[in-house]
Amino acid sequence: MAEVELPNPEELEELRSKGFTRKVALTTAIFAVLLAITSLGGSNAMKEMLLAQQQSSDQWAFYQSKAMREHMYKTNSARLELDILDRGAVMKPAVKKKFEAMLADMRAEEARYKAEKVKIEEEAKLLEAERDRNLRKDPYFDYAEVLLQIAIVMASISILAVSRPVFSFAMACASCGTALMLNGYFLIFRLPFLQ
Repeated sequence: MAEVELPNPEELEELRSKGFTRKVALTTAIFAVLLAITSLGGSNAMKEMLLAQQQSSDQWAFYQSKAMREHMYKTNSARLELDILDRGAVMKPAVKKKFEAMLADMRAEEARYKAEKVKIEEEAKLLEAERDRNLRKDPYFDYAEVLLQIAIVMASISILAVSRPVFSFAMACASCGTALMLNGYFLIFRLPFLQ
């Protein structure tokens, strides 16, 4: 009968731990890539939120200047109308005609500023909505970054300790982090404590 040589249990354990180490190292690299994507999304959301806030503030300032001009024309046309009512009977027809033409021009300008205000207000509200959307995205990216960083650290510890439970914890952190990152990009769900 042929003799069968059994492998040394210590060698089997070493081979098994090397395979585990390789898998965890590759998985950790994937965690790092996800962290980079999350970081990019978070910084873009913050930049877009700040830009939309600035543009919205600019639009509201523009709206305010239009409102002031509209009010100026409204006040001046009311004053001109009172002048025509007060002195209209004693005015020369040519002067009265000029006053009435000026009044018509002032009312037209008032109407133009009022219409421009409406467009500016719509644009400002759109920018505010964009700002608010990016503001809602930001916390998801923040928490995703934290969870992915924890996952990377725990995966590294699992390599050193050759511990599958620690690696499982790292996978759980990475899964939650990835879900939060995706939600940061797409706003699929809403977590009340992050709003």
